[in-house]
Amino acid sequence: MHSKQPGRGNFFEDFTLGQVIQHATPRTITEGDAAMYLALTGSRHILHCAQPVAHALGYRKQTTDDLLAFHIAFGKTVPDISVNAVANLGYADVRFLQPVYAGDTLITASTVIGLKQNSSGTNGVVYVHSVSQNQNLQTVLEWKRWVMVHKQDLSRPAPETVIPELPDAVSVDRLYIPEFADFSQFETSATGSTKLWNDYTVGERINHPAGMTVDDSDHTLATKLYQNNARLHFDAEMMKTSPFGRRLMYGGHVISLCRALSYDGLENALTIAAINAGTHSNPCFGGDTIYTWTEVLASWALPGRTDIGALRLRMVGLKNIPASELSDTHIEKNGKRAYHPNVVLDLDYTIFMPRR
Repeated sequence: MHSKQPGRGNFFEDFTLGQVIQHATPRTITEGDAAMYLALTGSRHILHCAQPVAHALGYRKQTTDDLLAFHIAFGKTVPDISVNAVANLGYADVRFLQPVYAGDTLITASTVIGLKQNSSGTNGVVYVHSVSQNQNLQTVLEWKRWVMVHKQDLSRPAPETVIPELPDAVSVDRLYIPEFADFSQFETSATGSTKLWNDYTVGERINHPAGMTVDDSDHTLATKLYQNNARLHFDAEMMKTSPFGRRLMYGGHVISLCRALSYDGLENALTIAAINAGTHSNPCFGGDTIYTWTEVLASWALPGRTDIGALRLRMVGLKNIPASELSDTHIEKNGKRAYHPNVVLDLDYTIFMPRR
């Protein structure tokens, strides 16, 4: 039986359409993981910080931060999907389907749903649908993503191009709404803001005031916490010869930093229900300072619920320029619209928030 070199991972030519990959090393999430995540991001969202508040709303106890659970589940896929990545390109149809608590164990599997070799012949884009379950075999997360992966054997013929159809957004009827939870008695004094779902208007833009400078040690430690072993985040010698010349910050950590910075202005955004689409538009590196703004794209009442509503938000991450100093994510470049070089993240996601 043929055995690949340990740690080699998969190159583009190793993937086949419909291939199912069971990812190794289930991960039991601990309170220590949550504490480390807070230390690296400063996240202040109340359900993940305060056990009495979470319990009063109907949760068993304080929950694991939605993005920490996502990054840990995502990290399980990296050795098989993206350890040989050029770049992680985007996300779609990400659904958060059960709360995750300290003590839960996550195991993840992925199915290859699309392939496209690039014109250079040296790499290609792999599309996967990943599903993460807990120890009770409940699906807690599922997502689709596409990643550009190096090709090792350039003589291998290109596979048939298959690009999957992906929804523009996770529709309301596909959102997981926690039936056990009651947000009608939510006390805004716990978050310091009285602004609830009813108070946000479609088209509103919030320039979040704070910035966060991230050192190489910060983003490296975060990526280790997620057990994401993609070489472009760790191997400085390898990256010296890349077009970037240095290690890249894991894009998911950029999402976490922007989400943490968005607390000021979205204090009562309790949980992430879905990530509809996402683009890492430019790379981040150690030493960059991250800022963010949020635009309200839609406001949805939820069927059968008068205690919470959903907001569809666009979270824009910037490096080295405050949100108030940039009016648009795009510029004109060679007659076409392109992302401004300081825009590092363009994320469309949906949150739940208490309502009056």
